Amino acid sequence: MAGDLSSPKYSTPPAKSTAVVYGGGINRLVILSSVVAASGGILFGFDLGISGGVTATGSFLNKFFPDVYAKMNRDHIHVRNYCKFNSQALTAFTSSLYIAGLFSSLFASRITEKYGRRPSMVIGGALFLAGSAMGGAAMNIYMLIFARILLGFGVGFTNQSIPLYLSEMAPPRHRGAISGGFDSCISFGILIANLINYATQKIKAGWGWRVSLSSAAIPATFLLVGSIFLPETPSSIIHRGGDLHHARILLQKIRGASVDVSEEFEDLIAASTEASKAVSAKHPFFLLVQRNYRPHIVMAIALPLFLQVTGINAVNFYAPVMFRTIGQKESAALMSAVITRVINLLCTLTATLVLADRVGRRVLFLTGGVAMVGAHVTLGAVLMSEMHEHGTMSKENAYVVVALVCVFVAAFGWSWGPMAWLVTSEIFPMEIRSAGQSIQVSVNFLMAFAVAQSLLAVLCGLKAGLFLLFAGGVMVMTFFAYWFVPETKGVPMEQMGRVWMDHWYWKKFVTTNKLHARECQGHQLTN
Repeated sequence: MAGDLSSPKYSTPPAKSTAVVYGGGINRLVILSSVVAASGGILFGFDLGISGGVTATGSFLNKFFPDVYAKMNRDHIHVRNYCKFNSQALTAFTSSLYIAGLFSSLFASRITEKYGRRPSMVIGGALFLAGSAMGGAAMNIYMLIFARILLGFGVGFTNQSIPLYLSEMAPPRHRGAISGGFDSCISFGILIANLINYATQKIKAGWGWRVSLSSAAIPATFLLVGSIFLPETPSSIIHRGGDLHHARILLQKIRGASVDVSEEFEDLIAASTEASKAVSAKHPFFLLVQRNYRPHIVMAIALPLFLQVTGINAVNFYAPVMFRTIGQKESAALMSAVITRVINLLCTLTATLVLADRVGRRVLFLTGGVAMVGAHVTLGAVLMSEMHEHGTMSKENAYVVVALVCVFVAAFGWSWGPMAWLVTSEIFPMEIRSAGQSIQVSVNFLMAFAVAQSLLAVLCGLKAGLFLLFAGGVMVMTFFAYWFVPETKGVPMEQMGRVWMDHWYWKKFVTTNKLHARECQGHQLTN
């Protein structure tokens, strides 16, 4: 029987005089649930890697994009190096997924809010499975793009729900490691996709791209089946008016049998009660535009926007294409993409498993930003000096370009890659949590769409100057992180309001926020 939030047993407890530190560590249930959920990141990463690889494969281009394939032949050596892959059809193939993901993530917000995090993951896995099957069987460009749209619907659901699930399941002191698993799985998915592309490219019969596209069914099946058996998060159960006794038992299992979960459980009920009052008055999306939630909506828009400004999806989408542009052969270009992805994955794992919960999020944002600026400026200078309109770059300079790309993806891997996803998954109060995450995912997809749709044309026009443009963007976002992104390390999600209360700028917006009044009384940090 579902508990009553208004009953004396579950009434909102009085404000505490000291900050609460919840107990709980890593146990088998947390690990298994997090592994299955975070594997949804593999879907997104897998698609990024596969699409970038097949678009550099001759047999795939010859079947679906013959104009691009023709530019690569000797009869078209008059085509400038930076413009060989400039094709609206090719960019539509890549970008169609992201516009589909944008719309589906907004719809997924309602599913996640009303029915829980797990159903959205199941739906996302099923849609991705259907898209991978159609992509592998595609006979024309229309089937190919429709498959991409299905894949986009799938990742829209998973990207909206999985970061919330991981943040709500994780103990506060280990949230960086567990929630960061999502971005680690994105990197792992891209690496596996690059390895598959490298292997299938060697199939002489020319159908290797079908194996690449259809192999996405493997991680999709794992997520689909695994999500069916996942527990829902206690936070979601309470917020949706579920059985409070069941929610407490589940919270006890997640945190460990020896841990006293009374404080955390009371805070979850209090947060849900306040959230219900707010949502009963206004829809969560309308709440987001209120002054009290100004910091939240700014982060939901700015962090994913800046994530794309780094230029990472230029590398994710078109790394093999760019390596072919500088003169590498098909196989060498794919192997270079594999090398860069291994480095990115190692740095991402180091950041999420070791650094995020020790040195904090801000240090990683700032150090990564400085390193990315240096990599972009140097890369742009090398290409301006050594990459000309026609002909190929020397092997030595090509290795320098690959090394600089490795520096860039390493810096991204320990900073903005995992940290942007992590911070946006942990800062939203319960009443706007699902809506806020859907805004974050939608902005991410919108910017990814814009990058995918315009990158090849911009590369053709700006040439090496594109990387200087990225450097300027990274510089701006690093200053933004320094001045406006608060430190969230170790702060329970139900007490997150105090990080805004202590921030030099955001405190002017949240000081009158009644929804955070309880957590700000006695929880306010001293500077």
